[in-house]
Amino acid sequence: MKNIISAVIVIVCIIVGGIGGNFLKNGAGATSGASDHTSTPKDKSHAAEKAGGHGSEPAEKKDSHAAKDSHGSPASGSVDYFKFTREFVIPVMRESRVESLVILNINLEVDSKITSKLFAMEPKIRDNIMTTLIELSNDGSTLEAIASLENYESIRATVLMNLQKIVPEGIKNVLIVDMAKQQL
Repeated sequence: MKNIISAVIVIVCIIVGGIGGNFLKNGAGATSGASDHTSTPKDKSHAAEKAGGHGSEPAEKKDSHAAKDSHGSPASGSVDYFKFTREFVIPVMRESRVESLVILNINLEVDSKITSKLFAMEPKIRDNIMTTLIELSNDGSTLEAIASLENYESIRATVLMNLQKIVPEGIKNVLIVDMAKQQL
């Protein structure tokens, strides 16, 4: 019975953290102008993304500064940004209880030639990232002080290293777009 109650509390905390993170992302970003969903579309790809809504099209954004070949197609080595459909919510556990929740919005900087492969592999990639983040939450310090530049870089480097184990070529960088922590 005690384990069931603990599991229910963890699930409730994760849901509350996700809602709180979404509120912080949309509510606080709208007042500062930092949210890309409240700004004026800069190019057609962003306008199309807004018109289609979330989840109706693959979550990718082409780099408008990427090199083009003589036919107007992206040259090899151009960069895309792979956006996940949801944030990552990581519980930080201490003494068998959830102490806080860390919410991360992660994008990947990738070669344009592997973008479609990543869409097909999204569940496996999310699992890899989530496993890495849970591992980091259990190390005792990395997700405790998320505002520390050293911890921030450690998160990015560890996630990138583990992603390159399942996708050896094409992932150039891990971008942490938004980050929040909620104490419980």
